Amino acid sequence: MKRNPHKSVAASIKQSIGSILLASGRINPETLRKILDHQRKTHTPFGEAAVALHAVDKDDIDFALSQQFDYSYLSEDDQSVSKQLVTAFKPFSRVGENMRAIRSQLMLRWFTGDPLHRSLAIVSAGAGEGRSFIAANLAVVFAQQGNKTLLIDADLRAKPESSIQQLFKLGRTAGLSGILSGRAGTEAMQLVPGLPKLGVLAAGAVPPNPQELLGRPMFSKILRGAANTFDVILIDTPNGNAYADAEIVASRAGAALMLAKVHQTLVPQASAFAKRLQDGGVNLVGSVLNDT
Repeated sequence: MKRNPHKSVAASIKQSIGSILLASGRINPETLRKILDHQRKTHTPFGEAAVALHAVDKDDIDFALSQQFDYSYLSEDDQSVSKQLVTAFKPFSRVGENMRAIRSQLMLRWFTGDPLHRSLAIVSAGAGEGRSFIAANLAVVFAQQGNKTLLIDADLRAKPESSIQQLFKLGRTAGLSGILSGRAGTEAMQLVPGLPKLGVLAAGAVPPNPQELLGRPMFSKILRGAANTFDVILIDTPNGNAYADAEIVASRAGAALMLAKVHQTLVPQASAFAKRLQDGGVNLVGSVLNDT
């Protein structure tokens, strides 16, 4: 029986860098054959052979390696989410490295596998200090590590089209406010295309009574239910100086990560807010100085 040479090549490179690049349209079959020929002649790894032939660049090889090692990230031409999700598009950038460093510390200090240590509020004293940016990019790196991650936008003061909803380009949804008011269920949570381990619960419509909604037993019930499905639950909050919402959220979560921004955060305000959290029994697991 005559063998199909194309089929034998395809079978030999199944799940290889070459097959991934071919399947993603980054190279064509003819280019693949040239790379394989060059690889055999030079006895070099596939990636080095492909780059030497100028068939692909380093970003293409990084993409293929991420697929091999189940490390999901998005291509530059992906329009499904905002480019501000740096860790989703450029996981090997400085921002990506910094977020992974924060993730490592949080894994040591809080996300230890204990079912009671699965929720963490992202808080700061003032406005515009980067809570949504940090929360969203942290959620991505946790998901990239293989942790089933849920990002909850508990800033019920912001406009629906802002912050988390804008970053993930989410459609209209009942969101957290809808669940807390009894108008929706967990179907309001949405998975992020291209990042299969990440789910997002948007804030939903701006209610007239955000503090009262967050103070209801339903919010604690949501977190307990999510802890049965997700390994990591990160919660974005409004600024602590203007509203008591962040203290309520952090108290329900049990722990908080405190943010401050270079040349913006006022130390007395941040210290006073941290003291209020600790007086309320919140475990402050760490702090981040945001310079973005």
